[in-house]
Amino acid sequence: MRVAIAEDGALFREGLVMLLAAAGHEVVHAVPDGGQLLDLVAADPVDVAVLDIRMPPEPDGGLAIAERLRALHPEMGLLLLSHFAETHYLMRILEIGTRQIGYRLKDKVTSVTALSDTLARIAEGEIVIEPALAARLVDRPTGRQGKLAALSEREIEVLKLMAEGRSNNGIAAQLFVSSKAIEKHVAGIFAKLSLPADATAYHRRVLAVLAYLRTQRIET
Repeated sequence: MRVAIAEDGALFREGLVMLLAAAGHEVVHAVPDGGQLLDLVAADPVDVAVLDIRMPPEPDGGLAIAERLRALHPEMGLLLLSHFAETHYLMRILEIGTRQIGYRLKDKVTSVTALSDTLARIAEGEIVIEPALAARLVDRPTGRQGKLAALSEREIEVLKLMAEGRSNNGIAAQLFVSSKAIEKHVAGIFAKLSLPADATAYHRRVLAVLAYLRTQRIET
């Protein structure tokens, strides 16, 4: 796929270029500033834009640029990168969109496999959430309380993967079980957490899960 990069760290930017090229993608633009990227993709659009959250023209410039890109190019995929897994970043990203978008830690996409998997999921319309953040949301430092405590260990595993934005098939592949088994676990999770039964699309159910977890006042 055609990819554009906006990352103000020269070494990391060049590393992304090499990883993407090794994975068979075409890096059309690679610049240190989000403003430059806006101008370039306006003239030469891409399939996915990879953005550093903290970069010029402001402290969280990647988020501002992502908002503008989504408004101007709604079919363009967006991958936001950061050194830190922050809940407030995730909530800002969910306000930008709930499909064809991702939030990953920089040190977790430094392999061809990880980066390619993330971009492929975004290109297919998924929302991709950093696994470490999804796990933190589910496993609170103070322990699970209330309805979360009613979930089995397998259901907790499935919930974490749901919170990452994975589909039933994706969860089944991760846990080496059938899709039918995952469907049963998901139904059980929704029932125990009193989540909407009609939240069947992956992005809708991710929002449902995250909305529930936010009500638990999770500390990050």
